Amino acid sequence: MADGTPSQGGRGKKEYPRPPSISAALLAAALSVAFGANAVAIKMSLAGIGPFTNAALRFALASATLFLFARFTRRPLKVNREQMGNLFYLTVLFIFQFSFMYVGIDKSNASRATLMINLQPFFVLFLAHFLIPGDRMTLRKLFALFLGFTGVALVFFEEKGVSSDFRTGDLLMLLTTFIWAFRAVYMKRIIHAFGTFELVLYPMMLSVPIFLVEGYLWDKNMISALNAEVVTALLYQGLLMASFGFLGWNYLLHKHGAVWLNSFNFVMPVTGVLLGGLLLGEPLTVKIWLALALVTAGIAVNQ
Repeated sequence: MADGTPSQGGRGKKEYPRPPSISAALLAAALSVAFGANAVAIKMSLAGIGPFTNAALRFALASATLFLFARFTRRPLKVNREQMGNLFYLTVLFIFQFSFMYVGIDKSNASRATLMINLQPFFVLFLAHFLIPGDRMTLRKLFALFLGFTGVALVFFEEKGVSSDFRTGDLLMLLTTFIWAFRAVYMKRIIHAFGTFELVLYPMMLSVPIFLVEGYLWDKNMISALNAEVVTALLYQGLLMASFGFLGWNYLLHKHGAVWLNSFNFVMPVTGVLLGGLLLGEPLTVKIWLALALVTAGIAVNQ
């Protein structure tokens, strides 16, 4: 997930997946649609809130919600000195990831940004080969990489309605996705010493003051309009995506396992591209459709 990659368990505790029910499948599909629509929600909220201020408000709302949930459920949130060092590195990556992401979406289209974001599993494949012992590249993984990156290449070849800002936005989204993948791989290396909850909550909380400073320094207008559409889009990001969405996804992950849950990932790029066209009127050209087909096929091959 864009707000913290869910793990396969916390503090070395072994999880045994259970057979999924129809309700679990419906929840997984609904969450996949919700996550896929995130770039569209960000684009809508940027109409009234600057990129960095948007990130600050989103993660302030999300971290407050998750903190209250942790207190209500009596989850331990203490960390030791060694864990603090790991959390510092994760927070730095988190700040760069979402700083580039919000500016990238602001300069590009939500549909294009969605396709870029969904390169994350492919970057993870590549990085894991070098950084995670025993996680080696296979012909199947190479084929998935080929499909995904060919799809995104088509986005860059698209010229209809594309300005120089779009190119900048697309490059920022690629950088965002690479940082997210690196953060996911780093989390896999340290997950044995943490619970997933801490790995998500603390980078959110610690990043909020930095995003506010960035907004003050670089947003043209920190807040220019707070109409119903902008506020709804912000609440969508902060509550449905970064807090309740994370809790729901993590619940399904621990109950049914990553292999089953990841089979729904193909829904995300489809949702983002379609909603970008339907809600924002973004051009869905032949190249965009082909890019969507290739990225989705790459995700399916990688399952």
